[in-house]
Amino acid sequence: MSVVLVDTGPLVALLDRSDAGHGWAVEVFKSLRPPLLTCEAVLAEVWHLLGDSGPSRNALAQLHANRIIRVAFDFETEAAAIWRLLEKYSDVPMDFADACMVRMTELHSRAQIWTMDADFRVYRRNGRQQIPTLSPNR
Repeated sequence: MSVVLVDTGPLVALLDRSDAGHGWAVEVFKSLRPPLLTCEAVLAEVWHLLGDSGPSRNALAQLHANRIIRVAFDFETEAAAIWRLLEKYSDVPMDFADACMVRMTELHSRAQIWTMDADFRVYRRNGRQQIPTLSPNR
């Protein structure tokens, strides 16, 4: 896999030392080659979940400023595909960030998602293809 797409869970775990997945996230992060690609929806979720932790939020900003994580998604261009995914998986339910991440796997065919979200085992890209994940359960 040449591209790693980063989801909310691993970023929160990486930046929040009190998170149960922190150790796992740190170990995986050490093995990855930047840039890690993501979308604005993931950054918004991470920012929200980090709450009032100034140091963790600052670390997130530094990961972006240093181009370790990079936003590589244009919702306006991909809106129709996102709305279709949200409708298709409304029973899961799929959230907006997950829809963006699934669409990113369709745009980057050799990508895997670094995630802690088991729903990515349910979601499919391009209709029926499994999504390669880097997760604690694999």
